[in-house]
Amino acid sequence: MSGDWIRDPRDTPDGPTLDPADCADDPADQFAAWFADARTAAAQPDAMVLATADASGQPSARAVLLKRQGADGLVFFTNRGSRKGHDLATNPAAAVCFVWYELHRQVRAEGRVDLLPDADADAYWAERSPRSQAGSAASPQSRPIPDRASLVDAAEAWLRVHPDGGPRPTDNVLYVLTPHRWEFWQGRPDRLHDRVEYELGPDGWERRRLAP
Repeated sequence: MSGDWIRDPRDTPDGPTLDPADCADDPADQFAAWFADARTAAAQPDAMVLATADASGQPSARAVLLKRQGADGLVFFTNRGSRKGHDLATNPAAAVCFVWYELHRQVRAEGRVDLLPDADADAYWAERSPRSQAGSAASPQSRPIPDRASLVDAAEAWLRVHPDGGPRPTDNVLYVLTPHRWEFWQGRPDRLHDRVEYELGPDGWERRRLAP
């Protein structure tokens, strides 16, 4: 192996502490509180890295946007004909990771992924702008295309037919990840970071401190 080591020039400031005793009983509530902080401080608070694996166990990861969060889990929108869609069709388990550098925080969640009803996907689709709809409708996500021009032409053609917005393509769907494990990470000085893990057991959520 050759090359220079990549060194982090930043020192983590002495910021807030994270103690299991002070965390919410329900990790969804803990996430909601942290997400509210991130919405005021982070450049892209809703961006999360979604990791899936295919039937053979080959993993892949990409950034997607959180569309809704609540007691039912973490909701995201995508094309089920994409690579992640194919992965989830055969292996409906995934993990997500939020990184909010500005707050020196990270949140991870793991769980089962399910499709939400078409009515939910239709409601979300109707809130998107016509141009945003066109971009999704025109894209055969994850599949080869000859060039960028063909994609732009397809989007413009869709807009000519649906200038004020149109119906949701059936492959554009909402998924919900229902976590059985969460982890909240708070950066602290000298790499002595705080980590709190929640795991769903037979009697509800159990939480504990993890070593950094």
